[in-house]
Amino acid sequence: MLTLYDFLESGNGYKVRLVLHQLGRPFRLVLKNILRGETRAPDFLAKNPNGRIPLLELPDGRCLAESDAILFYFAEGTEYLPEDRYERAQVLQWMFFEQYSHEPNIATVRFWVHFMKPEQIDERQLAKKRELGYAALGVMEKHLTTRSFVVGERYSIADVALYAYTHVAHEGGFDLASYPKVRSWLARVVEQPRHVPIMKSDYGT
Repeated sequence: MLTLYDFLESGNGYKVRLVLHQLGRPFRLVLKNILRGETRAPDFLAKNPNGRIPLLELPDGRCLAESDAILFYFAEGTEYLPEDRYERAQVLQWMFFEQYSHEPNIATVRFWVHFMKPEQIDERQLAKKRELGYAALGVMEKHLTTRSFVVGERYSIADVALYAYTHVAHEGGFDLASYPKVRSWLARVVEQPRHVPIMKSDYGT
């Protein structure tokens, strides 16, 4: 049995849970409360020295960290990763975009607003992160103007990677009203077979 160590509210963890469920891969979900430092405990650090979730443990005991690496691992040989060499590289391009330009801003703002006390938040940093988050959404809006999905006109792990934090961007105060193509794309992702919401916790157990 696959074991996934995760924090339910995490968009990065949700990516993995969503793909595993859509692929019909059973897994055991072990929740770790990152707000209480549970991923900094010695037993977890022995599995992932970086002390972060999600973390996948294979049946043979090997572990794999980093959400997009886990997505790639499971998508290999499936409909969620194109066979065409250029399209595969495009999938990676957008997954890198998600981790470098999208997640550090949209996910960070969501975390600050969702989990921190107002007095703990630096308003200048918050404003800057929001500006960069909107810039990332703008890149997505322009890209999705001429296509239904992020790569190759078919649902892939590039969509999963970007969907995870875009669909909860409002929890960080982002207003998607000016991004109609992004909103339409979000709706198409929800329509995919075996889609599940971020807070679902009882699958694969």
